[in-house]
Amino acid sequence: MENLVLNLIIAFLLADYVLERVLEGLNSRWRGHTPTAELQGLYDPDRYLKQQRYQKTNTRFGFITSTFSLVLVLGFLLFEGFAWVHQLTAQITPNGIVQALIFFGVLLLAQDIIAIPFDLYRTFGIEQRFGFNTMNARTFVADKFKGWLLGALIGGVVLAGIAWFYFQTREMFWIYAWLSLTAFSVFFTLFYSNLIVPLFNKQTRLEDGELKNAIERFAVRVDFPLKDVYVLDGSKRSTKANAYFTGLGGKKRIVLFDTLVEDLNPEEIVAVLAHEIGHFKKKHTLQALVLSVIQSGIMFYLLSLFLEYAVFSRALGVDQAVFHVGLVAFVLLYRPVSLLSGVLMHIWSRRNEYAADAFAVRHHNAEDLINALKKLSVNHLSNLTPHPAYVFFHYSHPPLYQRIQAMRTEIAEQ
Repeated sequence: MENLVLNLIIAFLLADYVLERVLEGLNSRWRGHTPTAELQGLYDPDRYLKQQRYQKTNTRFGFITSTFSLVLVLGFLLFEGFAWVHQLTAQITPNGIVQALIFFGVLLLAQDIIAIPFDLYRTFGIEQRFGFNTMNARTFVADKFKGWLLGALIGGVVLAGIAWFYFQTREMFWIYAWLSLTAFSVFFTLFYSNLIVPLFNKQTRLEDGELKNAIERFAVRVDFPLKDVYVLDGSKRSTKANAYFTGLGGKKRIVLFDTLVEDLNPEEIVAVLAHEIGHFKKKHTLQALVLSVIQSGIMFYLLSLFLEYAVFSRALGVDQAVFHVGLVAFVLLYRPVSLLSGVLMHIWSRRNEYAADAFAVRHHNAEDLINALKKLSVNHLSNLTPHPAYVFFHYSHPPLYQRIQAMRTEIAEQ
């Protein structure tokens, strides 16, 4: 039976890899298609060639990294690497919770260290070559160490809590773990910008002036309870621009990247914020949290069914049922469910993006949002002609031409 489980894990890994290669191949061949009339001429000839090279470079790099990752995981499976790490932890301590912490700590740290050469090449090779990277070596190293510390602290607390519930309650552990993780998720939704972001970036209140006045006028017009707008120093790592809305209730916060402030004019920035406020008005943030809670509940229930059976641990080379080894087997076997839920979430997310765009069109100048999206696409060297299948599986936002088409339709119906 354990051989069947191992073969299923390998089959899922290979199927996922093949699917990704097929999607990348379709997207690569589709890349040279002529954009719609709305987008023709968006890139000048030189920048269009640069955009094509950037997309091709990232595709090749993605092939290398995903192939390396697949070979590494398959090697660990076939040569019982997970069993070896478990034996190492068992020699250190008999405590199941501490074993789980050491086990995943070793695996995740080793995985991240192995990935450092790829991260370096992506940042200081690809992103640097195409004019996006502004990060220096010191920031890269600092980010790594901060990430490790946060992972150890937050991930360690979550894992220790789940393991403790498992060893204490067994059959009911999934309910306690689910409720605890839900509370944890709500806490970080409320305080992410206050607790985590400042460790990596500086956030300052938007200064008084034309932009702030325009934002405040719009907030009053749509009855949005605006307290402060923050500007984040995204330019310390990349020239790419962004904005986001975070938090719930009194902890709502709008954050603009300083690169966005530099790239767009005030009315275009207000249009981008109108889109973000549209998400709030449509309760998309709250819905995303609820969906996440439901997903995690299903996942924990399925996990509770796995952990009691030694066959899943034996599939990875361990003779008896072990919490952390069974958890690895579960994660690997969960891939089809994860793929399906990811596709459904992308469909839901794309629908929400259309709704937020429609809100912005109804309450602000649509041309400002269209121009802002065009500018951001050009500045990011975005692919204007993604393959529909690639969009279906990977895009949380609709392609630019579809968003513009939907906004033009919304304008016509007004």
